Amino acid sequence: MNNKQTSVFNNALIWFGAGVSIAEIITGTYFAPLGFAKGTLAILLGHLIGCALLFFAGYIGGIARKSAMETTKFSFGSWGSKFFALLNVLQLVGWTGIMIYDGSLAVNEIFSFGKWIWALVIGALIVLWIIIGITNLGKLNVITMSLLFVLTLVLCKIIFFGKSLASPALEEAMSFGAAVELAVAMPLSWLPLISDYTKEAEKPFRATLASALIYGIVSCWMYIIGMGAAIFTGEGDIAQIAVKSGLGIIGLIIIVLSTVTTTFLDAFSAGISAKTVFEKLDGKITAVVVALLGTAGAILFNMDNITDFLYYIGSVFAPMIAILIADFFVVKKDSSAKKIDIAKIVIWLAGFAAYRFLMRVDFVLGCTVLDMAITFALTLIYGKLSHARK
Repeated sequence: MNNKQTSVFNNALIWFGAGVSIAEIITGTYFAPLGFAKGTLAILLGHLIGCALLFFAGYIGGIARKSAMETTKFSFGSWGSKFFALLNVLQLVGWTGIMIYDGSLAVNEIFSFGKWIWALVIGALIVLWIIIGITNLGKLNVITMSLLFVLTLVLCKIIFFGKSLASPALEEAMSFGAAVELAVAMPLSWLPLISDYTKEAEKPFRATLASALIYGIVSCWMYIIGMGAAIFTGEGDIAQIAVKSGLGIIGLIIIVLSTVTTTFLDAFSAGISAKTVFEKLDGKITAVVVALLGTAGAILFNMDNITDFLYYIGSVFAPMIAILIADFFVVKKDSSAKKIDIAKIVIWLAGFAAYRFLMRVDFVLGCTVLDMAITFALTLIYGKLSHARK
């Protein structure tokens, strides 16, 4: 066995760390106006859809032994792959900044040394994680995830079993379909990354399944913590919950570790995707640069609302993965030898436009399902027409 190959357990740990995220808790607070029962149903449905797509994306990379952006050559050709890799690098730089921003803002509510100081501390820890590397984290990852697991249990106890504060005046609820789509959007944002890790898996199917399941369960948990915080404690700010509950240093550890373990994946994958665009780049050095850019962005810019960012990610990558799944598993047409498959780019553009239009349609399962069905069907039709011409 290749020494660099990762076990099912290692992949599960990676995606546990991805799920424990301040951004996911914050997003969960947006579900509070729906009420606990309806909000929970929207969270579960959305994650079921999003994590199914996450599994297929990761499994393709695991079978092909290629990174997430390298697999897109199968449908879009080498130049098409570079296009999506560039878009992925841009979204990962954005995510890195958002995660460091949220983490530093939250920690500063507990220990007010200055948001920029905490951004530098978190950024430095992310760089350390990158230098250690995905295949060398080993026991450090086990210890970190075990600690995070215990600390999130403490957070659950405080929110759901602690002394409730006055209930907040809830804003008008978003529609159920919009809530489902917001739940789909988070696992969808990881879709261009998962193969960067499953390609190294010793057992691709089991590792991918474990990754998607663990991430889905933990992400739902984080969303529900955020929603529960907004409903039961009167707070949507996780830092304020920590302050009012007297968590202190425990709250600091939760926020810093969860930010580092999640954002490390963003920066690390940005390095891998950048190599798809510019082959001579060193992936690890590029990941460090992305972490530094994210740190600078977190210090300089306001990143309070990420919902529009999530929807743009969905509109780019939902039709992309629909085309890739159709090509890889059904049509079985490989465009890797081409520089660019123009027809697939046109289908992707149609899928992108459809997503933006469908955002205005109040469908109970959100717009991703409809958009992917349209894009998938167009890919199959094109595949059959191409085969008939031959």
